[in-house]
Amino acid sequence: MRVTLLGFGVVARSFAEVVMSEGPKLAKEYGLKPKIVGIVDSHGAAFDKNGLDLAKALESKSKLGTLAGLDGSYHEGMDGVHAIRETECEVVVETTPTELKRGEPGLSHVKTAMIKGRHVVCTNKGPLAIAMPALIELAHHNEVVFKFSGTVGGGTPVLDFAKRCLEGSEIRGIRGILNGTSNYILTRMAAEGVSMKDALADAQRLGYAEADPTYDVEGLDTACKLVITSNYVLDSALSIKDVDIRGITKVTGADVADASSKGETIKLIGSVGSKAKVSPERVKLTHPLNVSGTFNAICFDTHPSGEVTLVGKGAGGPETATSVVRDLIDIRRAFAR
Repeated sequence: MRVTLLGFGVVARSFAEVVMSEGPKLAKEYGLKPKIVGIVDSHGAAFDKNGLDLAKALESKSKLGTLAGLDGSYHEGMDGVHAIRETECEVVVETTPTELKRGEPGLSHVKTAMIKGRHVVCTNKGPLAIAMPALIELAHHNEVVFKFSGTVGGGTPVLDFAKRCLEGSEIRGIRGILNGTSNYILTRMAAEGVSMKDALADAQRLGYAEADPTYDVEGLDTACKLVITSNYVLDSALSIKDVDIRGITKVTGADVADASSKGETIKLIGSVGSKAKVSPERVKLTHPLNVSGTFNAICFDTHPSGEVTLVGKGAGGPETATSVVRDLIDIRRAFAR
């Protein structure tokens, strides 16, 4: 299976490392033999029909900040759309950063790949938050597989769990903690009485939050994941503009203390029922959604089983890289039929 990577940040580099270290195991156990023939970052692209030297690519990115160390395989300034058209492959893996105004460049990458007849694995939430129903329709029209399990829950298989493990039950609603950064901040505020400003600074120092944490603390990241989960699990047709969004920036230490005095805690909850919303809510300390630190938890209201809750790590390079592997295995199985 020939693969082109769009973006060479933490997730893509972690995936490359998995391919290098786990390649024989993936081939033996799943028949999956990914050959990375193209890599694109913000500076240019490298491709080789025989497969790129991944160790050299990782070293080049680490030392130079670009893929220029791949010498003759490197094309400075080449963008993702051009690279998709130039590189022969079966699968495009889109891992560029989320952008929520236009979904670019990820949206153009996904659309171009599908039109070219390439299967797509996407960890970028932007294209799905903005145009998920249209992208699913485009995939069907071009008879390609579109996988995106890494957009929700990182390595925790939230989407596949709901779609496969809850078969036979009616899922009537979804409610969950879908952003590890905001959960870390609120956990620190509740457990240690620190201010939101200090908790956020610690989250940034530890790498849980970006230098610009807007998507996390304003609830936008949670809203993206809610849209994707609802559309995939409930067959809704939401975009991010359909979600009522309120982040955690106005939660005070007094709010947290008051909730604690009543046997409750405050969590940033994304929910879909009669409407789609993201907002800080009080949760009983005994409720399964009361998870700490950077953990995510998502509760499915099912009939007749009642509430079923899945808990796991919501992000991280190695964790999300496993979701890419999982999606590639599914694509390989579709090939094998």
